[in-house]
Amino acid sequence: MTERREFEVAVVGLGGLGSGAVYWAAKRADSGALGVERFELGHERGASQDHSRIIRLSYHAPAYVRFAKDSYRAWAELEEESGERLVIGTGGLDLYPEDAHGWMDDYSESLDEVGIAYEWMDAAGAMRRWPQWGLSRDVKVMYQEASGLVAAARANATHRRLAESLGATLVDRARVTEVREAGGMYELETERGTYRAERLILTADAWTNELLEQLWRRINLTVTQEQVAYYASQDLDGFGPERFPIWIWMGVPSFYGLPAFGEAGAKIGLDAAGPEVTGDTRSLEPDPGYTATLDAFMREHLPGGFGPHIAVKTCLYTMTPDRDFVIDLVPGHEHAAVGQGAAHAFKFAGVFGRSLVELVFDGKAESDVSPWSIDREVLTMEDPPTSFHV
Repeated sequence: MTERREFEVAVVGLGGLGSGAVYWAAKRADSGALGVERFELGHERGASQDHSRIIRLSYHAPAYVRFAKDSYRAWAELEEESGERLVIGTGGLDLYPEDAHGWMDDYSESLDEVGIAYEWMDAAGAMRRWPQWGLSRDVKVMYQEASGLVAAARANATHRRLAESLGATLVDRARVTEVREAGGMYELETERGTYRAERLILTADAWTNELLEQLWRRINLTVTQEQVAYYASQDLDGFGPERFPIWIWMGVPSFYGLPAFGEAGAKIGLDAAGPEVTGDTRSLEPDPGYTATLDAFMREHLPGGFGPHIAVKTCLYTMTPDRDFVIDLVPGHEHAAVGQGAAHAFKFAGVFGRSLVELVFDGKAESDVSPWSIDREVLTMEDPPTSFHV
């Protein structure tokens, strides 16, 4: 049988966002959807492949809170269609020590504007409720009950599996070396030959600029190598999803963590703290100093969650200078869109992908993605100011 080479829509990059996009593309495309991945499907060289990712309504801007509400609905639709349980509710804590970034008002005002309930408590109240924590008196805590985790690797696989069941063609180990317009189509030169599509979606994360500059120009992106650690927790029962919420430490530096899921112990990460790299030059080897910083936080604040390392993993952060998303059509192209998640988008993967598909088919998205345009000045100016905290 001759391999198919022409499609109605092509998605380049099949991590979390691209897997979501190819699923929605397959639901929409009458004459076929294509997904192209430069590595093997489910690889760990990018940003999306792990047991768990945080999902939350708590955000610093109302646009994100509204998009998060849409995201919960998209995940629920995927769960219903697939029969998979992918979102596990745990509740969530935003913890503000004395040196916090001062975003408490931004978070509470955003939630208030969208009508989302939350609860403030002092350190003593938080420790009575969750004795796993060791907090100093200066820490203020916001609790939001809708927070939880997404089974990340399973969610990616589910999006791709359903896409294929709807007729999508997924091609892995096919790095795109060139993208161009020709005869009203987009031609993708890959390591496995040439593919053509009427519509194009770029979700290539750390490799975004390699392709975007061939259609328009590069945008300002910073790629860093980050780490997470899993511990054989001394108090494993106390760190199960039914007893321990996801959390974000809104201090300097900013940590985050999740209950035991996928491994027999708690998980912790450090936000935007690693060295600058590229997608191709990064190392897969954890840095001992970075690991020691994670260990020290666990010993001080979550001693029952600490223990020998089960796993220490590296991943990539690809961030815009303002740490806001890019969800937009490529300037000068009515049927090509780019999605860039600024290293905090996995929780939005389904609605993010759906929005990109709607842009290339309809020119607009059902969800409001107007705050995340590609032509905002900070993305193309020289020496842009950076603010990576979210």
